[in-house]
Amino acid sequence: MTDFPGSPDSAARERDAAESASAFAHPAVAPDRTAAYGDHPDQVVDFYAPRDGRTGAPLVVLLHGGAWRSPYDRAHVSPLADFLARRGFAVANVEYRRGGDDIPRQRAGAEPGAGSTGPVAGRWPETFDDVAAALDAMPALASRELPGADVRRIVVSGHSAGGHLALWAAARHVLPEGSPWRLPAPPSLRGVVALAPIADFATAVGLGVCGGAVTQLLGGEAGSALGGDAGAVLGGDAGSALGGDAVAVERAAHADPGVLLPTGIATAIVHGVEDIVVPPAVSEAYVDAAARSGETVGLTLLGGVGHFPLIDPSADACAVVAEELAQLAW
Repeated sequence: MTDFPGSPDSAARERDAAESASAFAHPAVAPDRTAAYGDHPDQVVDFYAPRDGRTGAPLVVLLHGGAWRSPYDRAHVSPLADFLARRGFAVANVEYRRGGDDIPRQRAGAEPGAGSTGPVAGRWPETFDDVAAALDAMPALASRELPGADVRRIVVSGHSAGGHLALWAAARHVLPEGSPWRLPAPPSLRGVVALAPIADFATAVGLGVCGGAVTQLLGGEAGSALGGDAGAVLGGDAGSALGGDAVAVERAAHADPGVLLPTGIATAIVHGVEDIVVPPAVSEAYVDAAARSGETVGLTLLGGVGHFPLIDPSADACAVVAEELAQLAW
């Protein structure tokens, strides 16, 4: 955990560790079906049918978190997928390519090991290629693998880095002209429910979220943008937050949900007040940016809740997530 202004005390860290242990204690739940949306081993979707056997169930497309890094895959949110299936949803749990030890930097010519001692965050452009491809293929895949799903009622959801990807997936029609992921019209979604998302890059970089993951995702050095005062860029734009790194700034225009507004897609965010992994200030900055664009984004702040209860079926927060999804889907 990278320290940030207002760094959490030992009690907050103990709470976070306990919540993380609880969320990750659930055994992975095997899907009903798995289908590929591409040729790479990570280009797959696990499908979970509604457990009550209903037909016409809305489809939740679930994007897992883990700072866009390879040690974290879709298995850790399979208990959440099963929980939602037991609530009457059809669920598509999407895998996508993430950063690993083989790409210490996101730029050609970088020396191995430069700027990071662990797996880098994300793969540029593959992470975005995959999410775009999975969403584009989803109606046909889901119709084939889950005949009971109503692909006219799709809600995209994601946690943490997956929350970022969910917001991004709903904003592809407002990407800059010439972007390979740009859609000519808004995607056919009922809405987005983002869970503790890395929703605003300037704020996330300023807070050092996930060990500089945003900067890595965009091709910069983790921590290089923070200078001496990590809080100085809070409330600023991504260019300032990224320290003027030309490549990272250009990529942020294609990847930062905080600048891809308004979307015209119904959007709700759920965030724990006690979250020290992705502090709620990140979501609040996105909501403020949306308001400045003329769009209202719902924000539910859960007291006494940190980062991981939102994906923990044994936590009360998970029921709140299901209710937010139901409000958009039905």
